[in-house]
Amino acid sequence: MKREPKYRHEFKYIISQGEAAVLELRIAALMSVDPHVGESGVYTIRSLYFDSFTDRCVYENESGTDPREKFRIRIYNASAARIALECKRKERGKTLKTSCLISEEQCRLLMRGGIPRDIGARQTVLQRLALLMRSELFLPKVIVEYERTPYILRMGNVRVTFDRNIRSSSVIGSFLENGLFVRPVMSVGQHVLEVKYDEFIPDYIKDSLEIGSLRQTAYSKYYLCRKFSTGGCYDI
Repeated sequence: MKREPKYRHEFKYIISQGEAAVLELRIAALMSVDPHVGESGVYTIRSLYFDSFTDRCVYENESGTDPREKFRIRIYNASAARIALECKRKERGKTLKTSCLISEEQCRLLMRGGIPRDIGARQTVLQRLALLMRSELFLPKVIVEYERTPYILRMGNVRVTFDRNIRSSSVIGSFLENGLFVRPVMSVGQHVLEVKYDEFIPDYIKDSLEIGSLRQTAYSKYYLCRKFSTGGCYDI
């Protein structure tokens, strides 16, 4: 049975290489690696983000506007075998992600700033993006790429991920290509820990993540890539 999308708690932390090593050892003993990740336990996420002509999404993230939404196309391991268009909505401290699959042809047209004419009835996220492209001149703005190590726990639908080597690219036309020119957006050795869950997170998981130096951040990877990548690494 397909799980219906629902609002979830989501917290992000900036962590060092040393903190990542310690935390992952703890989490690996308590949670299971996401079975979709394969034998390596790591996959590469690449996302193409859209924003308005006035960069509304950037400024909404910066000011903490509630609610706010972001649209992105996402692929895994630089493969076009499965291309998803996602809308991530932030409201009252929780997040809701909805998505639909799109074809490679639709993806390539969106990459060029065009609006597909063959939008299906079930592609509701694409219908919404198409409306924003017409009304607010939404266009593809930046590519965000990183390696993710995901852990899951059925109790509370908990998901803990370690996102390393966050980087960006402005070469939109290379989104579906194997080779992509990228630049780092965080200082060397800085990574992002994300903790997501539904109604609750078990105490033993919460306790295992307790490190006094963890710094929670409200900024998204998209915001970091748009705001700071042109100037090189940014130490947050």
